[in-house]
Parts: sequence; structure tokens; C-alpha cells
Amino acid sequence: MPRRRAIEIDGVRHNAPIPMGARIDNIVFSSGIQGMDPSTGIVPDDGIDQVRFAFLNLESFLRAAGVTYDDVVRLTIHLGDPSLRDEINRYWLELYPDEEDRPARHAMNLTLNNNMLVQLEVFAVAAS
Repeated sequence: MPRRRAIEIDGVRHNAPIPMGARIDNIVFSSGIQGMDPSTGIVPDDGIDQVRFAFLNLESFLRAAGVTYDDVVRLTIHLGDPSLRDEINRYWLELYPDEEDRPARHAMNLTLNNNMLVQLEVFAVAAS
């Protein structure tokens, strides 16, 4: 059995030959997790819908990797539309209401491919 295991999300794929993420031992890294609707394979035009699907896909990714939100060490957010920051914060505060028990986070404004307005990257460490 290989030490590294690729992780995929049902219904969500990149347009490149890369997995959604990988796990080695108890360490998990994602590639860019987009706000694609997993039931249609389409990234909606609406930014709020993209944020909702991005966090839904993040949850699916964590589950597929065998970790939980409690195992997340860092979340990186790529914003193609900075006005979505408040929507991101709404999900963030639902997941991590205790300011003493939050992972690191970094958000960057940049141009994303196609019509993507948000993309998430996660780093998690599973309990041994």
C-alpha cells in the first residue's frame, strides 16, 4: 500500500490531472477546492452559491481524507471577488465560534480561472 493516498470529492474534479488533495500518514493537504455544485459539475455564477458549495466540498474533502474540522490547522482562501469576505466569515464563525480554538487562516485576493470567485485550500493533521 502506498504511503501517499490521493483524495477526491464525488462530483467535483479539476480540469487538470491532479487530485483534490493527498494524505501521507496523518497529514492532509488539499488542492484548490472550488465552489462547484457536486450534483451538476458546474460552478455557479453567483458568488454566494460558490462560497456555499466551496464549504460543502471542503466538508466532503475532509470526510474523504478521514479528518474533521477539528483537525484543520490552516485554511487558505483565494478570493476572486473580495466582497465575498463577509460570506466566508459567516461560515468561518459557524465552524469555529471559539476564538481560542481556531485554525490559522489566510485570505488572498487574486484572479481565478474560469468563473471561479472563491477557492479553498486546507491543511489538516489527523489524530494519531
